[in-house]
Formats: sequence, structure tokens, C-alpha cells
Amino acid sequence: MSTPTTDTTKDTDGLRSRLPAPFEFLPGAGEISGVMAKAIRNGAVPQATVNLVQLRAGQIVGSTYHTVRQTGELRKAGETEERITAVASWRDAPYFTDAERVALELVEAVLAPNPFGERVPDELFARVAAHYDDKALWTLTLVIGQICYYIPVALIAKPIPGRAPGKNYSR
Repeated sequence: MSTPTTDTTKDTDGLRSRLPAPFEFLPGAGEISGVMAKAIRNGAVPQATVNLVQLRAGQIVGSTYHTVRQTGELRKAGETEERITAVASWRDAPYFTDAERVALELVEAVLAPNPFGERVPDELFARVAAHYDDKALWTLTLVIGQICYYIPVALIAKPIPGRAPGKNYSR
């Protein structure tokens, strides 16, 4: 069993990641990331919906890295502060389309336990399918899968929030 390093170097802002960038240790990780990113940018689901869903996922799991990253992406895309802020309370917020609402409901269903039955019951799937065709449904599924791929990275390695990918590791 290896002993964790005790590197105490800090970046100028005092923040540091727990682990170094994974690419030296897991060479295929970058390729997986690239393939997933390309797959979800197929135009089947609007980029705003992708970012809203991934922001909600970051909120659900309590990931500062993901909430900062997705908030930044939404701001860069010109989203309003009202829409960004209201993702946490989307159910009663007047800022989202019906398609965005079912996408947000779907990510919650996938990530939050349901002690009363299926996480994604047929009724929810039918409501999502009313807004998205098969290609968009698969894309939305991969959008959730992509953020689930990165959630353990953010929670365990703790990359530095607000930094560009590749510059968010201090070791």
C-alpha cells in the first residue's frame, strides 16, 4: 500500500487539489473525456440544457467544483443569473421550459435514491420522451453519465474550482 504524498506546495490563491492530474496515471482518461464530450455535443440536446442538468447534478452531490464549472459555462453562454440561481429550486421557478424541467427531474431521479420504487419510473420516462426523440434521449442519458464519470474525480481528487480543465490540479 502506498503512502499518500504530503506535498505542501500551494498555488498563489492558497487552493490545491488532493491529487495530481490523472492523465499520467490513467492515459486513457483523456480519450474517454473527449469521446463523451463529442458525443453529447451532437445537437440533439441544447447546450443550455446540458449545462443546467450538469449544474443540478453538481448541486445534488455537493460538488463545489462542478457547480462553479457549470455556472461559469452557463454565464459564458449568456444565461441569466435568474436561470442559473433557480436551478436549485427549479420545480417552482418560472425560468425553465417544460423540456428543461423534465431533464432536471430526470437527473434528480437518477442521482437521488427513491425508497418508494424505481428511480426512473415509466411515467417519468414518458414525460421525458414527450420532449425528446430517441437520439436526444440517448444524448441526455450520456449527459448524466458524463457528469457521473466526473463526480468521483471532483469529490475525491478535489480539482481547484474555477480553473480551466488541465490547470485545475496543483500537484
